[in-house]
Amino acid sequence: MVVSSSFAAGVGDPPPIPAARLGSADTPVRPLLIWVRTGVARVRLDDGPVLRLGAGEGAWIPADGWAEREIVTEPGTVAFPLWPHAGVGARGLSELTRFDVPTGWQDWLIQLFNLQVTPFNGHGYSPEAIEELLWRPGSRSPAPVGAGRHPSPEGLASPTMPRAPGARTVAEELMRDPALDLTVEQWAARVLSSARTLRRDFLADTGHTFEQWRLLCRLGAAVEFLAGGYDVDQVAARVGFASRNGLTRAFKGRFGLTPHEFGRELSARPGAGGLTQRAAAARQTDDLIRMMRKADTPAAPEMLPAASTPSHTNDIHVLSWMYRGSGYLDIGDRRYERERGVATWIPAEREHVTGLRENSVSLPLGNARTGDLRLTEPLQVRFSPAWDDYLMFCSVSARSGLRPDDHDPRHILGLFAEQVAAQRALSVPMPTHPRARAVAMECLRRIGEPGGTQPVDAGAEIHRAFRDETGMTLGRWRYAARMRIARDLLAGGAPPSAVARRIGYAHLPTFSTAFSRFHGLSPRDYQEREYEERNQ
Repeated sequence: MVVSSSFAAGVGDPPPIPAARLGSADTPVRPLLIWVRTGVARVRLDDGPVLRLGAGEGAWIPADGWAEREIVTEPGTVAFPLWPHAGVGARGLSELTRFDVPTGWQDWLIQLFNLQVTPFNGHGYSPEAIEELLWRPGSRSPAPVGAGRHPSPEGLASPTMPRAPGARTVAEELMRDPALDLTVEQWAARVLSSARTLRRDFLADTGHTFEQWRLLCRLGAAVEFLAGGYDVDQVAARVGFASRNGLTRAFKGRFGLTPHEFGRELSARPGAGGLTQRAAAARQTDDLIRMMRKADTPAAPEMLPAASTPSHTNDIHVLSWMYRGSGYLDIGDRRYERERGVATWIPAEREHVTGLRENSVSLPLGNARTGDLRLTEPLQVRFSPAWDDYLMFCSVSARSGLRPDDHDPRHILGLFAEQVAAQRALSVPMPTHPRARAVAMECLRRIGEPGGTQPVDAGAEIHRAFRDETGMTLGRWRYAARMRIARDLLAGGAPPSAVARRIGYAHLPTFSTAFSRFHGLSPRDYQEREYEERNQ
């Protein structure tokens, strides 16, 4: 069954984009590329001069040679921080360098950010052919990754992700860049934990020690780079081995053949060629470094081919927005279309497949714990192109250290809920009289502001248009719209106290009385009924 995403575009204008900051402690020590899509960013290393970047400009910041780094963006700025793999540093520039980003590269940089902050995998090669090669009959069984532990072969699958928040954050960083070489103590400090707790969480959640898990992560990445045509020395540097010999010993111990043997045999197998997204991104990063060196201007990379994730579940709700092209979400036998501009809450604990069509890009906008949002089915809303910059800013703030000083990760919950509610409130009969309709739209935009329940100062012509064209007085129309928004916010899982504030009520009892009078149920009873009906 295909569920269409045909609904009205988001109501109202996006909020202003605030200033943001990225300090030295907000990212692992590795090269950083900052690209300004719109607005102005300033970069400073130690007590050196400030480098000002305008729209369409970028800067390469080396991994070493400085003690303090600060990136500050002005209000209205959207800037993307990008982290080439740690192994890229030796081929990058040795000093802070500004460069221009050609227009054709800009969407690819957005795509690169997405690949760095999400586990989305699309393959331009045949993983089955590689898996067949690695686990072919007659090859040596994979060696145990730890004394007394004999895990079943995992093929090309990523190692099990830990569930504990601190350990999961570390694991996600290592999946994005397995070459990061921080100690357990350093990782623990970054996630505000202790080394003992971090080790315990990795072992309890994955069955592997931290060191074993990191080795599996590095070897999985090594397979992708080898399949992409990188030589053994390049692969060793990119995935975190100090030498070619170290990679060779670990690879052979795991798969029963050396990296060189794997590459040679893979190239002889039909259908096994091509690049994974990780390897393709690495190739394109190499081109980007060439461009920064001004050696030449490589052609803009091609966008993503059609791709999809394996069937999987998340332990948190995930909000994903289609910036370019289109995609889909499959849950059971239902397909939810994801068109350009559509943001979708993907519910936790529901097995699903997420897909992108050719030349499409999605961005994560944030997550929500199950205790913060009660959701059992996907919830969608469409944002107009006017929201693009603001939603990109939300994505960067959610998935990197470049964020406002007062960043609230729950902000996206309210933003999404209000857009859904405002769209559904449009089902209230709308006046066609131009001035009356403008008043109605302004009421919807400002419905959550202090004093939003007070009477509107409008002329007799406006009041007459509401009575004639909607069958309601202006006051009754505002009441109906407010109660419909409240209904949908409650159905989306927002607590009654928060709903009261969002629709302009200063006191919960006053809101509860108004809601009960309109719907015949208290806010709490209505929410419980909706939740029970969804789970029948």
